[in-house]
This record gives sequence, C-alpha cells and structure tokens, in this order.
Amino acid sequence: QVQVEETGGRLVQTGGSLRLSCVASGSIFSPNAMNWYRQAPGKRREFVAGITSGDRTTYSDSVKGRFTISRENAKNEVDLQMHSLKPEDTAVYSCALTQTEPGGTGRDYWGQGTQVIVSA
Repeated sequence: QVQVEETGGRLVQTGGSLRLSCVASGSIFSPNAMNWYRQAPGKRREFVAGITSGDRTTYSDSVKGRFTISRENAKNEVDLQMHSLKPEDTAVYSCALTQTEPGGTGRDYWGQGTQVIVSA
C-alpha cells in the first residue's frame, strides 16, 4: 500500500510564490512518476506538472515558465515551486504517484489535496 500526502497550500497574493510538497510512503517501485494535478471550483481536474524517477519533467502550457517541479528520490518527495501566481491558479492541488507494481499492474495513488487560493 502507498500513502501520499501534500502540504504547503495557503492563501497568497497575486504575483506571489508558493511551494507545495508531496511525500509518498509505503511500497514504492521504480520507475515511477509523480504528478501534480489541480481542480478549481466548478471545473474538471487538470494536469499541472509531472516528473519521472529519471527526472524527466512535463508541464501544462498554463504553468510553463512559472512552475517548477523537482523530486528527491531518496525521500520519495516531489515539490512544486510556483511563481507569479494568478487568481486562476486557485484550486485544490493533488499529488499522484503512478507506478507499475509486481505482476505488471499499473496503479495510481492519490493524496487528499492541498488548497491554494490566490487573491486578486
């Protein structure tokens, strides 16, 4: 079993910065990927950024150049550094670990999410 926990969400002003952290624990296998998603009120969940255990990163167009994802494999931790925040970045940010488990089954493990509010 795997547990995923996000921290760092809070209220921040437009133009400000914030760092979110996500830690996974339990039965974790490599290779894997850890991804950040967000869901704003009344909207569908969307992909924000992702990073593989080999440090390959991907970003959504809406955050490219403003957000940076990084990970420390030894701690199974992934951080999302967010700069130049906008009100439209307001959302619940969730972290997910994706891995292939013994037997070949792919699984996603999700955290509960952390709320980010960007005030205008």
